Amino acid sequence: MNQIPKSVALGAGLVSALGFAPLDWWPLTLLCLALLLYLVSEASSLRGALARGYWFGVGHFVVGLNWIAGAFQYQDAMPKWLGWIAVVLLSLYLAVYPAMAAGIAWRWGRKSPAGFPLIFAAAWIVTEYLRATMFTGFAWNPLGVVLVQLGALPHLSGTLGTYGLSGLAVLTAGAALAMARQRWGFGLLILVPVAVLSFIPKTISQTREAVAPISPLIRVVQPNIGQQDKHEKAFDKVNFEKLASLTGAPGRAPRLILWPEAAVPDFLEEEEWARERLARLMGPKDMLVTGGVALVEDREGYVVGARNSSFVLTPGAEIIARYDKAHLVPYGEYLPMRPVLSAIGLSRLVPGDLDFWPGPGPQTTGVPGFGRMGVQICYEIIFSGHVIDRKNRPDFLFNPSNDAWFGSWGPPQHLAQARLRAIEEGIPVVRSTPTGISAVIDADGNLLHRLPYQRAGYIETRQLIVQESTRDRVQLNSRVAALEILVGTPGVASMIREGKTFQIPSIMQSGRKLGMCLMNDSFLDLVKKNLVKPEDAYAKLGKLFRRSVSRSMIVANEQDYRTSVDRLYAAGDVRRGQSLVVWAIREGRQAARAVDEYLMGASELPR
Repeated sequence: MNQIPKSVALGAGLVSALGFAPLDWWPLTLLCLALLLYLVSEASSLRGALARGYWFGVGHFVVGLNWIAGAFQYQDAMPKWLGWIAVVLLSLYLAVYPAMAAGIAWRWGRKSPAGFPLIFAAAWIVTEYLRATMFTGFAWNPLGVVLVQLGALPHLSGTLGTYGLSGLAVLTAGAALAMARQRWGFGLLILVPVAVLSFIPKTISQTREAVAPISPLIRVVQPNIGQQDKHEKAFDKVNFEKLASLTGAPGRAPRLILWPEAAVPDFLEEEEWARERLARLMGPKDMLVTGGVALVEDREGYVVGARNSSFVLTPGAEIIARYDKAHLVPYGEYLPMRPVLSAIGLSRLVPGDLDFWPGPGPQTTGVPGFGRMGVQICYEIIFSGHVIDRKNRPDFLFNPSNDAWFGSWGPPQHLAQARLRAIEEGIPVVRSTPTGISAVIDADGNLLHRLPYQRAGYIETRQLIVQESTRDRVQLNSRVAALEILVGTPGVASMIREGKTFQIPSIMQSGRKLGMCLMNDSFLDLVKKNLVKPEDAYAKLGKLFRRSVSRSMIVANEQDYRTSVDRLYAAGDVRRGQSLVVWAIREGRQAARAVDEYLMGASELPR
């Protein structure tokens, strides 16, 4: 009889993993969690509670991490059955953390029907954080990621963090259990707000792009190059031609071209011909970001290691920035205890004889014409709280990845965690992968664009728009950039067409938190920092400032409320100063009609 609860816990764990991508059957996850809480609360001893939590974890991770088995086929042609052994062994270790959460909840919460789910949720938060940090950490599939589909609910990760969101999932399951036990007060107290947030739609609806035709473009390339062909010398030419054809020809608009992790086999820093080959694909204002390998040499010039890197290239074949992956995959990118494990034949677990070396961590790179970019290569995107430089926040995050060896389950799970990271950090995320799933994700976690798994193609979007203007520095013989950054412009266009212009100020206010910055705000900041002279600001913006830079009243005509800055309209208090609300509403409607007419060619909105 003692084995029955363990078997039930194992089965519940197996089913609970179906709530993750690609199935996204999240109600099953919550129901299975509720069953786990019941089993643990009914345990007669601490040992029994630990065992039930442990076997739940084993089932949960075996199913959720099944993609690891397929990855073994690409590591020196290892058999898939060996991969399944690895999945089971890893799951036997990872199950320790749900077991600890179950033990803590039983020890300190079993005597309190209301306190038990609260303590279990708190314990899950702590143990999931430990799983993500101990022994280099394995943060894959935090429990909270099953909630990423539920309306505004995942936005709580911006406050609670990813692990707090996981705790909320456990607490929700505990509330469902309380309802089943007819403890209505506690159950409703948790379930009602969760249900409300789940049904509240996300803030930005997607429509066709509403920007000028010469605005900067982001072009994401997915060549559909399989892992088996990636490093074969015979396929080098074919692979490059795939990337080149999907990159397309340069046009009038500047392009930020994004290629996947390890897209080129060449050593770009040492091989000038390789950089020139890439430069020939670019227009005069284009920029290319591609994955590659940087070699590490000792003082004698011998190669002793490598770095998994992402390079930013100019049309002049110059590398202006390089990011080195910091959070490497053990047994995938480096072999721990290499002398020992190599001696017993386990060097086959990693490709090649050189280990990758880690980089210093998150950093922000300025990409001329496209703003500030952060990079997280592949696996790094899953580590909550460790993806951006907080002292120099980027405007968007680029996540080049190599999901070509993760089967059909790994890529959608990876994408779901990238969406959660966008929500948590409040910045857009752009993904480029060799075989999918490449995507553009806005700061609310919405999938603006995506390319299906195992399909070649590209994404071209203007929905992350950064315009740049330069002015002379005050004391230096150099130039300083003033940026205009617009986030979620399709949502603004949708509001204009639907006559919901009253919502635009709130979107603009939210946009500031996400990194939106208008040109006049940027210039004002530069003047305050004494980087640009006030008269230079006036000269650049014409009559954009009405009285002084410090007040920044915007001048616009009263016919269509267009300012001297292209594509910038102003109405209401920002144009005329503090005035009656009715005047602000009237001018706002007229300005909205003018914007709609500019974007769509005609407008049916009333004046």
